[in-house]
Amino acid sequence: MTKLSVLVVAHNEEARLAACLDRLSFADELVVVLDKCTDDSKAIAAQYTEKLIEGSWPLEGGRRNTGIEACTSDWILEVDADELVPPELAAEIRTVIAAPSADYYLVPIDNYIGNRLVRHGWGASFGTASDLALFRRDAKRWGMQRVHPALTLKGKKGHRLTHPIKHQVDDNLTDTFHRLNRYTDLKAQDMVDSGQSGTLIGNVRRFFSRFYKCYVKRQGYKEGIYGFTIALCAGLFPLLSYLKMRERRDA
Repeated sequence: MTKLSVLVVAHNEEARLAACLDRLSFADELVVVLDKCTDDSKAIAAQYTEKLIEGSWPLEGGRRNTGIEACTSDWILEVDADELVPPELAAEIRTVIAAPSADYYLVPIDNYIGNRLVRHGWGASFGTASDLALFRRDAKRWGMQRVHPALTLKGKKGHRLTHPIKHQVDDNLTDTFHRLNRYTDLKAQDMVDSGQSGTLIGNVRRFFSRFYKCYVKRQGYKEGIYGFTIALCAGLFPLLSYLKMRERRDA
């Protein structure tokens, strides 16, 4: 039988980790990467697996690649601690990897803000409606960035699976704006380190194009205040990252 590893990366996720890990018993191997955890995440994870990797990674890509390298199965499913894999998706994944037609697959995501399922408007570096979460062990590597690391993929892309992961992306809109602030801090430092620049005018233009893409083309308007907020944050992401980069570079 084709073997499957599930990789979970966590940072101080004691409130959500058990619910996530409870739903991963369909895996042949469970690998949990604990990044700078100071809460009870380790004790919780130890109830589900002996394969725990502890450390401190400044770059998101680095910690995810460490987890991938620790997996021993031919296939890997990446799951975040704030995500839940329903039984229907678990069964579908088992069926797909038993007779694969490709090397990596898109898994759909149902994104929740609080109790509200928000289906429309995601994209432009501030959320996604699907993720390349299922892949052969050697088919995917992350770039060395702090936020939204680039992907290097090898092999053939497969179809989009049918059943979604449930993702508790934010608890409320305040959480959404905190995430925007955190992401733009990290992106600004990535830009400083890599020597990226850009222009103010160019990033103002990106604000409007990204807002339009999320709110109109991806139908964020159907989600009321949530769709508007997602489009606003998607537009602000490159602009705020640029402004914070300039502040740090000129300090």
